Amino acid sequence: MKLLKSIILGVAGATMLSMTSCNDWLDVNDNPDTPSQDKVKVTTMLPWIQYHVAYAYAAQGYRSQFICQALTATSRVSRDGCSAQWEATASMCTTPYQQFFVGAGPNIEQMYKMAMESGAYHYAAAAKIMKSYGFALMADMYGEMPYTEAIGGSAHPVYDNGETIYNGCLADIDEAISLLGKPQEPNQPTLAEGDGWNGAAGEAGCVDRWTKMAYLLKARLLNNLSKKSAYYKPDEIIACLDKAMQSTDDDTFITHYDISEQSSDFISGDPMQCSWLFDNAGMGGGNTTRATKWLTDLLDNFDGRGIVDPRAAKLLPWLQCGKGDQMKWVRTEGYDMTTSRRLDFNGIAAPTFNKTSNTWTVSGKFELADTAYVSFRSGSIGYYGTAGVLYLNNGQACSTANVYIRPDSPTMWATYAEACFIRAEVEMRRGNTSAAFEAYKKGIKANIDDIQRALTVWNTKEEYKDIPAFTAMEGADIDNFLTNAIGTAGDISMEKIMTQKFIAMLYTMQNWNDMRRHDYKDYMNWQMPYEYARNVGSTKTIPQGKQWRRIKQCSHELQYNYSNLSAIQPNYNDDDIWTYPVWWDIAD
Repeated sequence: MKLLKSIILGVAGATMLSMTSCNDWLDVNDNPDTPSQDKVKVTTMLPWIQYHVAYAYAAQGYRSQFICQALTATSRVSRDGCSAQWEATASMCTTPYQQFFVGAGPNIEQMYKMAMESGAYHYAAAAKIMKSYGFALMADMYGEMPYTEAIGGSAHPVYDNGETIYNGCLADIDEAISLLGKPQEPNQPTLAEGDGWNGAAGEAGCVDRWTKMAYLLKARLLNNLSKKSAYYKPDEIIACLDKAMQSTDDDTFITHYDISEQSSDFISGDPMQCSWLFDNAGMGGGNTTRATKWLTDLLDNFDGRGIVDPRAAKLLPWLQCGKGDQMKWVRTEGYDMTTSRRLDFNGIAAPTFNKTSNTWTVSGKFELADTAYVSFRSGSIGYYGTAGVLYLNNGQACSTANVYIRPDSPTMWATYAEACFIRAEVEMRRGNTSAAFEAYKKGIKANIDDIQRALTVWNTKEEYKDIPAFTAMEGADIDNFLTNAIGTAGDISMEKIMTQKFIAMLYTMQNWNDMRRHDYKDYMNWQMPYEYARNVGSTKTIPQGKQWRRIKQCSHELQYNYSNLSAIQPNYNDDDIWTYPVWWDIAD
């Protein structure tokens, strides 16, 4: 992948130079006519690496929620519409791969080398952590991937299996933790100077949060090995969690900005200072995305208790109805993917607001009932030139989007909530139901607290103060939910733990990792989409009796490295390659 180094130096370097913004990391080289990697400081390299690794995670995190049945799409032939009916398509194979290998990979190795040579050990640690995030994602998606030769001189690197990649990632995390605990050499930049994620805490807090982030990542990867008896070590996972986040104050909670930008990501063409989930889930794609009934039912009536989750109003989009004094906000209903309705109408209507009748309408063969399904598209001051983050149709607000996918939505990258849910799962497997319930309840509360914190981006502004999607959750509603809706230590189950973890980690790849580990069980009332068995494309790529287990290798690997790919995975181009489990998904 020697070519990738040339790409990142020539294109990304030039792109960085053209940008001006509120972040110092956009100012790079001394000579803008000759950008070169060895002239770029580690303080500048780190945020670029963070950007591309996080974009890769956001892209696959969003796309995987259609497989998981939390989201569906208006079209049945688009990438996401196909995924929602379990029809695997090549259109979902490339973006995360490009963002990691082209955008981040070559610079990770260079930053590590420069940092070690100069004694900037905390930057070397950051390089190892970001490398582990990226390669774990590649292994989780594709199963096999070049790893030991991936970022080096070979144009055709050999492939490694998931076991090798995971062991390498875990070793890199251990090295990173050791480096974070090591004093840097004199006159080296503090990690806070270049870090755009945890740097606001100052140097001591920055290093501390990176260390906790590393322990959480290690716990996540170790927990992903629940089917591998030789690797699954509950005590080690708990030991990692004891050194990871201990409260939401320890979270890596990344700030984004809805501002006008003069340049964009050289790979995707998307703005760079807004949320990565806005780029993937709240921008144009959000216009065709709908919540499923499975997701709305979980939020409206978890465990059949008849109590609405206080997060429901913040995770589901709203539209505006009426006029003048009659104006009201209406929250989306969930689209039922267990019926024939989307198949019967070959999709879902995109409603239009009619100013004359003052109503939402649909055209063509669709039903007026489709106006109940609100899109997730967000407005944007910087990208669309809208007045705010509301998305308008003919002057009427037709979507508030949700708390995760607006341009200025904070990214909850590494959270105490996830740490709690991992602990709950481990304790449940060990039969410690009291400890499992305590961690489960703390995980739910932590996610509520994170969302409450995120809402302050909007509910402090006059234009959003009366809109349910933006207002703070009421303390009484939170207390009622935690007391009466989530159950007790006496009825805790793996189903409840994994379902609540899914809600807390919406839009993350980890949701699909967990579903595969649990063989699509342990999720309350989850069902396969009705369209699956009745759609030729679905049963061709995911034959009946099998399940969706991986992503097919992208065209770059199929075209330029197929000999090495076929050596490790002879079935790489079969129609049903999507059903071949990745390494950690194969039970011993």
